[in-house]
Amino acid sequence: MDLRGLSAVTDFTVICTGTSERQMRAVASKLTEYGKKVGEKPYGVSGLDACTWVLLDFVDVVVHIFAPAYRNYYDLELLWGDAPRVEWKRSESA
Repeated sequence: MDLRGLSAVTDFTVICTGTSERQMRAVASKLTEYGKKVGEKPYGVSGLDACTWVLLDFVDVVVHIFAPAYRNYYDLELLWGDAPRVEWKRSESA
């Protein structure tokens, strides 16, 4: 979601669902690894202990990885309903 002009905290947020704790940890690990590869270490990471809602804060981009029930409960898409959606495309370097 493109939050530029809507949030003073970040420019973009990514919201996704993991199907298991193992998958959520793996996604968080790969995102952290890729961020470091392109010179963007996460400012903060939280939620890896419980794996119900994992948050990776890269400052300009914040990634939320939810367990299905928690994504439905917190419904961040509704919170940022005015934000334009950004279509995801796999890059050649990813």
